Amino acid sequence: MTAAELDVVGIGNAIVDVLTHADESFLASHGLNKGTMTLIDTERAEALYGAMGPAVEVSGGSAANTMAGIASLGGAGGFIGKVRNDQLGGIFAHDIRAGGITFRAPPATDGPPTARCLIFVTPDAQRTMATYLGVSVEFGPQDLDPDLLRSAKIVYLEGYLWDAEPAKQAFLDASKAAHSAGRKVALSLSDPFCVERHRAAFRQLIEGHVDILFANEAEITGLFEVEDFDSALQQARGHCEVVALTRSEKGSVVLAGDEVHVVDAIPVGPIVDSTGAGDAYAAGFLYGYTHGHSLYRCGELGSLCAGEVISHMGPRPECSLKQLASEKLNLS
Repeated sequence: MTAAELDVVGIGNAIVDVLTHADESFLASHGLNKGTMTLIDTERAEALYGAMGPAVEVSGGSAANTMAGIASLGGAGGFIGKVRNDQLGGIFAHDIRAGGITFRAPPATDGPPTARCLIFVTPDAQRTMATYLGVSVEFGPQDLDPDLLRSAKIVYLEGYLWDAEPAKQAFLDASKAAHSAGRKVALSLSDPFCVERHRAAFRQLIEGHVDILFANEAEITGLFEVEDFDSALQQARGHCEVVALTRSEKGSVVLAGDEVHVVDAIPVGPIVDSTGAGDAYAAGFLYGYTHGHSLYRCGELGSLCAGEVISHMGPRPECSLKQLASEKLNLS
């Protein structure tokens, strides 16, 4: 097995996030289910964008956010996703490369435009997302970069992308390529909405292809169709080498064989916007894992990164996570 050049390569939707503040009445009047992600078509995307207040546009997408967090920690990351040769596609590519992340996918020259996610943040810091997937829905095995996949210690799969058949095949092909090169595969379940739509397929994927699983409380209880977290925790044992379960202000629980690590949340400031908390947790955890830290330490890094991201608007860190980890966790 050759030495890995990168820590993690993420595969996911290449999305530009458009963030704005909104109140409960706005969500209700536009039929948006608070705290979840809704897929929308072109017409609704245009209508919602027109109804939004002042907004901030930043390159996003769940796995891409995780890669940005890893880069901020000083890690080496790559990203595989699909954009069009349009304005938002150019913004996405520039932003992710500027963050020190390897991204070398050529833009598509036809088909739908680059994806965008309209994010409405209510006063309680909950985020409600309306996502137009655009050209991302055409992602398939032809968009994989086998050399990039084999160059990373871990290939990280974004559950949001698991929908169309070509993307499912791409995930399976990527997992096989990673494992054949002696690498690990990680998966984020991404959202209860994704779990509800793909429960059986996710279970099959986890059993046969995933080494490290990330999920929050709603996602893991939905996956195993149980009522409470403790029951879900018992169900999750043994399905993957490592399972990291996040619980918002309750921190996280990390399982590996007979090991159980309960990790506290690490507040960095007031909670402003929960967008990207799970993505940031995965960044900290995967950075720790690929740099040989204990599972408890990986969970601490995840908590710290999540704490930083929810202290401001937007899904990506606004300070050096490497410096923050040095200050808060004495991480060298």
